[in-house]
Amino acid sequence: MFEPGHLHRSSPPGLVGLPNYSIDFYYEVRQDPREGPMLHGRLVGEIDGKPFEEVFEMHRDTAFNFASVISHLVAKHGLPPNHSPIMRAHEEYDAIFEDIRAKLHVQPGEAVNFDHLKCDGLL
Repeated sequence: MFEPGHLHRSSPPGLVGLPNYSIDFYYEVRQDPREGPMLHGRLVGEIDGKPFEEVFEMHRDTAFNFASVISHLVAKHGLPPNHSPIMRAHEEYDAIFEDIRAKLHVQPGEAVNFDHLKCDGLL
């Protein structure tokens, strides 16, 4: 379930071979005095009965790789890498993408600072 600034995902009923999970992804734009606008993300939930919380920040120009960061973080807590909670419903992924684009005031074709890929853990 998506609403601007929040996505909730839980394991579908009757899912065999994967751990049960309930995950919330919260995000907002925060202004960093040195780096400018940053996407601040927080994942909270439980996977296979074990609670977790992860917080991350991404630069404005790399924020659209949020799904990759989320996939890595939930894999660290036991969800198989090929079962990201973001990509299950592509319409909601598109809605998050557009919401982040609007919040960060990003235009298509803007340059990416490749140094930010390392800073944001994408390399």
